[in-house]
Formats: sequence, structure tokens, C-alpha cells
Amino acid sequence: MEHIVIGTAGHIDHGKTTLIKALTGYDTDRLAEEKRRGITIELGFADFDLPDGRKVGIVDVPGHEKFIKNMVAGVVGMDLVLLIIAADEGIMPQTREHLDILELLGVKKCIIVLNKMDLVEPEWLSMVEEEIREVFQNTFFKDAPLVKVSAQSGEGIDELVRMIQEMIRCNFQKRDIRTIPRLPIDRVFTIAGFGTVVTGTLISGTISKDDVMTVYPLEMECRVRNIQVHGEDKERCYAGQRVALNFANIKKEEIKRGSVLALPDSMKSTRFLDAKLHLLDSWDRALKNNTRLHLLTGTDEVLCRAVLLDREELQPGESCYVQLRLEEELAVRRKDRFVVRFYSPLETIGGGVILEPNSVKKKRFRDEVIQELRQKEEGSLADVLELHLKALKDTMPAVSELARLTAYSEEEVSKALERLEEEKTVLSIPMKRETYVWHMDSYREAVGWLLSKLKEYEVKYPYRYGMKKAELQKGCFPKLKPSISDKLLERMESEKILGRKNELIFRAGYEIPEDDIFVQVSGKYIDAFTKVGYEFCMLSSIEIPEKSKKYAEDILNVLEERQVIVNIIDQFYTTKEIMDKAEEMIQKHFESNTIITIVQVKEMFNVSRKNAKHIIEYMDNRKITQKTGAETERTLYS
Repeated sequence: MEHIVIGTAGHIDHGKTTLIKALTGYDTDRLAEEKRRGITIELGFADFDLPDGRKVGIVDVPGHEKFIKNMVAGVVGMDLVLLIIAADEGIMPQTREHLDILELLGVKKCIIVLNKMDLVEPEWLSMVEEEIREVFQNTFFKDAPLVKVSAQSGEGIDELVRMIQEMIRCNFQKRDIRTIPRLPIDRVFTIAGFGTVVTGTLISGTISKDDVMTVYPLEMECRVRNIQVHGEDKERCYAGQRVALNFANIKKEEIKRGSVLALPDSMKSTRFLDAKLHLLDSWDRALKNNTRLHLLTGTDEVLCRAVLLDREELQPGESCYVQLRLEEELAVRRKDRFVVRFYSPLETIGGGVILEPNSVKKKRFRDEVIQELRQKEEGSLADVLELHLKALKDTMPAVSELARLTAYSEEEVSKALERLEEEKTVLSIPMKRETYVWHMDSYREAVGWLLSKLKEYEVKYPYRYGMKKAELQKGCFPKLKPSISDKLLERMESEKILGRKNELIFRAGYEIPEDDIFVQVSGKYIDAFTKVGYEFCMLSSIEIPEKSKKYAEDILNVLEERQVIVNIIDQFYTTKEIMDKAEEMIQKHFESNTIITIVQVKEMFNVSRKNAKHIIEYMDNRKITQKTGAETERTLYS
């Protein structure tokens, strides 16, 4: 389904509104002041059908110098522009300014309409046409078709309609209805009995009745109660259509023209834009760093400072990378076009394209900054995502966050990330609700950090199995959720980079060294435990050589982990072999008895009552025995 929007441009009183009336039958001068003054102040809208049946929306934009911001707003989402020039006056100052604005905003499809042909002689008409071709020679529109008409009498209108149909047939570019919906709001008003209504050109995506949307940068949610396209109620509207939306739960005073309507969490408001700025060669002086300007983009206008990132001055006809530091928040998307006007006098001086819609304050004259912006200018969405991932290495963003930062749909972002993953540039961590993405450089950096820390730890604590997982996570992934860093550690384990023993992490392949210190200390423990047997002894009573004392506890833990020794209670240990023999003796007792008492254990092992109690409690913990009710009696565990 093709949805076509045509706009008008041109000097005041060159007949734009009259031409639209000739094409559509509608008078787009709807305001009393417009009628009184005979000029278009606000945007006017109408529609008409082409001979092939396609419906065209047409936007009448102001021509007066004071209403340039409305002209810029009207160009948003246009497929084709009718640049109207009155034959009796020719090219005028606002004609040239509109021409500059159309070029700056990237409008390339244009029909030059030479209006009021009935007011001049044929020789004069030819002279004006020649002047137009000369002026247009070095512009996007040098090959634009020219149609001569009289909007007042209707002469040439059929030829113009035929040319419009031909231009659309040959050059029409379908809008993307699958990406996030974006509607720059150009009018806000109230209809009695219905409430707040906004209008605009839907430049991408699809909006349906009852959709919940967000008004940016106000961050206000609203529900779409009704949709109209060309005055007809619709269930949904598509990219390329002029639409009117009625909201159910928001007041007119809460929305401002210039806001953008999009899905919740699909965009992000900002005060910093990185951009490529071109200064018109018709501007008569250089633009100095930090100059205050009017920024016009979409349907909004804000004041900003233009920070030149690689020079002190931008000369007419030149381009450079800039950071636009805004005095109010905006919500835009990469590759959106903009125009800048001088603060005073109010004149259009240049414009360009947004490279990073959600930037941070950047320092000037930095090679890495310029290189990053060059990549964003020349690269694909995948290239831009890669730059974002490099910048967000500490936080590991979710796909939804990347979509919000870039103002693309999650589907578009996911598709670009798939390409990066195939190239082994990024890795994704799927979780229950979100998929998180990390640049492989960040992953490799984390691997290097972990291996370095673990090596240091092994040197300092050679008889430990590794560092505690929580300690490593805190050091290497301080801003990541533990569940995500768990997944990263699991990946490293599966790649044989790390090893794990319970909650301890170590370098893959690391083994506890059974060197002289280990043999000496472990020998001291085993000899001492074996010597006292079931009488047990406290650790503090075992003499460990002074130089080995700092390793004694770690070696004891290794012996316990390997089940060479076992903990009886508190600081009492013995060998596993000794307690296995005790278990055999108790099991044999139950072959002919149903219970065993502490007294019997005392006699069986020829130990004190205290140690007999330690033995039977050890058997309870091992689920060999269990209490029968009496404190001193046990039965076999069942």
C-alpha cells in the first residue's frame, strides 16, 4: 500500500495555496488571520486522487520569512515537493532560502511549478525559466522537471497532475512500516466531545487504535482513541500518511507542537546531538565555535550551541563534525536531517544530518571522537551498534536499550546484531526477559582481567582452589547483574578458560601444588590425627613450622575437600580412614542390636564420654544413625 505526501515551497504570495485549491478543491488557509493577511502562517492540509487512483496528501507550508520553522516542519515526511515560483516575480529571497532548506533536509524529488503564467508575456516566461535553470544548476534539483501553470485559471494543472503521477511512479520509495512508529507532531488542538487531537506525517511504522504511545521528550503516555486519514476514520495508519490522532487521556495543554509520538521506551530524550554540519556557501561569514543557533528538526525548534569538534571556525561552503548542545530536550533518530538558523539576524545558515542522537558531552580536538563520528556517518546500523557496545562495555546493554538509544525497532536492532554475532564481533546473553549484548573486545578484556587476577591469587594463595565467585564478579563486572555475570563465567568455563569448584573460580587446568610445603604440612596433620585416634585433638595443639603456618589452614581445607580428613566438630579433625573404620564398627553393632547408646560407643572405642558423643553426632550428621527420642540412644537411620 503506497502512502504519498506532497509538499509545497516557495516565496510568499507566489500562489502555493491557490495551486493546492486548484489541485484539490480545498482552501488550506483555515485561520482567520491567514484570510485577513493573505498569507499562510500555519501548515495547511488537503488531499486529492491521482488518475491512477492513488490518494495523495498535500501540505501547504508557509512562504513568509517569519514562518520558516513551519516550512521546515511541513517538509517532514514528504515524498515530493512542488517548488512554486511566480512568473511575474521570478526567484525571490525566500525562494532561495526554501531551496537551501530543501537541500539541507535531503529532499531530492522536486517539480518546479512556474505559476501565474497568464500574467506575463511568452518572452518574459522564457527568460524566467532560463533564470531558474541557471540558479538550479548546482543544486539537487538541476534536472527537476518544470511545469508552467496558472493556478487561478487552471491552465497547465492537468499537465502538473500527470507529472506528479509520473514522478511518483518512477521515483517512489516505499516507507518502512515495520520499524518503530514515529509521528512528529505539527498541530495540537481540541475538538468538543472528543478531546485532544494531534496531526502530523507518520514517517515510519504503523499506529493502531488503542495503541499506547509516548509523547517525547515529555515522556507522557497516551492511548490512541481514534485515527483519521484524509478525514476518514481508520483502524490503523501507516508510514507516509497524513494522520490525525485523538487521545483518550491527555490534555491539549500537556502536549506541544514539535513533540514526537512513538512507542513507549522506543526513544530517548537528549540535550547532546553529534552531527555533520554544512554551512551554506551563500552565508557571508564564518561560523565560530560555540555560536548560539536555532536548531530546526522534525517539527521542533530549540536553541543550541554549536561546538565545533575539529576547528575554531567553519567557513561558508564547508562541513565539519559538531556537537549541538541543546537548551531543551529533543527526541530524534540517527540520520534525521536538521536546519540551523543564525540567532540574530534570523537567517538560515546551514544544516546537516544527526550522527548520534543520544550523545554525551565530548571534548574538542580528539582524534578518537572524530574517528567515531566518521564511522557513524559512513557506517550501517550494525557499525553504529558496535560503537555503542564499545562505549557501554561496563553496563552490557539489553537489546531494548540499544533500540531506544538508536531509535530503531528491536527487530531491526536484533537483525543487525545477528550479523555482528556471525562475524564474532559481539556475543549475546539471552535471559528470561531480555537479551543482553557485549562487544567481544569487552569480553576478551574481561577474560584477560580475570586470568591476571586469578594468577595473582594463585601466587599469593597457592593452596586454594580459586577466588570466590562473588569477589570476582564485584571486581570484573561491578555494574552487571549477578545473573548476567554468571552467564559470562559459565561461557568462559565452557570455553575451558576458567574452572569452577562450587563457588570458587580458578584458571582452567590449575592444580594445587603438592610441593615440599604441602607434603610437610599435610604430613603433620595426618600424623597427629592418626596418633591420637578416637581421642581427637584440636588443631591448635599440632605444631606447624613457622614458615608454613600461613598456608596451614588452606592445606587443611584441601585435605578436607579431598576427603583425606574430616571435621568432627569445631576445631576437632581426624582422618577419613579412622572415621570409616568407626562407621564399620557401628554398622556391625546394628547387625545384632536395634539401638546403640553413648555408653556403648564409649566402651567400643575406649574413649571419654565427650569423644563418644562426638563420634555418635558425626554418625548422625552422616545419616548413619538417628535419635530414638532419648538423648543417649540411637538407631540406624531410616
